[in-house]
Amino acid sequence: MTAIWRCTLTLAGAATLTLGMAHAQSPDLSDPPAIDGEVVGDHGSHTLRMGIGLAESSPQYLSSQYFAEILDQRTEGRITVNVFPNSQLGDDVQMMEMLQTGTLDMSYPSSSPATTYVDELAVFDLPFLLPTREAAVAVMQSDVAQGMLDAFDDTGIKALTFSENGYRQLSNSVRPVETPEDVGGLDVSGLTIRTMENPVHLSIWETLGANPTPMAFGELFSAMEQGVVDGQENPWSTILTSNFYEVQDYGSETRHVYTPFIMMMSERTWDGLAPEYQELVQEAARQSADYEIQLSAEYDDWSREQLVDRGMQINRLSDDQVAAFQEAVQPVYDEWGPRIGEDLIAEVQAIVEETMNE
Repeated sequence: MTAIWRCTLTLAGAATLTLGMAHAQSPDLSDPPAIDGEVVGDHGSHTLRMGIGLAESSPQYLSSQYFAEILDQRTEGRITVNVFPNSQLGDDVQMMEMLQTGTLDMSYPSSSPATTYVDELAVFDLPFLLPTREAAVAVMQSDVAQGMLDAFDDTGIKALTFSENGYRQLSNSVRPVETPEDVGGLDVSGLTIRTMENPVHLSIWETLGANPTPMAFGELFSAMEQGVVDGQENPWSTILTSNFYEVQDYGSETRHVYTPFIMMMSERTWDGLAPEYQELVQEAARQSADYEIQLSAEYDDWSREQLVDRGMQINRLSDDQVAAFQEAVQPVYDEWGPRIGEDLIAEVQAIVEETMNE
């Protein structure tokens, strides 16, 4: 039975998310922060189209609606943002190309396919680099991360802010995965795993003996349903809101990669906004990103519980098992460290260490 989701975003009350299934519980999500700040003067009217990959029930969608509400309220309706979820306007790669040509105003892709524009973003794709959410957020809010956003200048894309895509977990329809080695048949070798169109991700799964298959997110459900691929890797929230549990029996909490989202605007759209509107859009982007990170954290554990409730068998790797995977993917660092930049990796690791020691 397919889950039917109904989501409501109210500024006076909580963000609520209700499952159309009698046995399910709603996640206890935080209220959207109050919208404050003065109304910006009249600098014309704009209607912006924003495409995202995830469903209406996702933290990404809820926070995008909050972004739209901020702009609407602080311009007295002169800036309207219409959000199109579920890859309606294309996949991440296609929507970024649309930003460049000015045929789409905004998008919210993962950082991984955006590495074609800014090479340094590949640092987020390195396996097991960011061990905790606190460390990941510290990196996303650092000067190092701001430098990556600024590097989009003159690409046709204005990168506004990072938020949380989250820790990627492995799911498949064949067997539990507990080890990187062929011990007891509980390894990943031989599995056909859908990945994003990202060479570091391909390297990770090739190193582990899987058969990585790049594929647009919008094609993934049917590919798993038809057996074209055995599995995929995404945060628990994405696995839940995309109903992947209907075609995936096994989940493994590997937390192998933490990737952010990047809220983006077409440079053509950005340049068409008055400076006062540009400042407001940047402020609203950061506020909504903070809210998205909070929602994502709250949603993650709940999503795992819901997946178990829907019949997915989930195993959580022990510290020793994670360490075995870390050792197994060291060749990925050997291959990609020099390309991404050893200094950049060291800067990120220093932020992680400082955060872990606080």
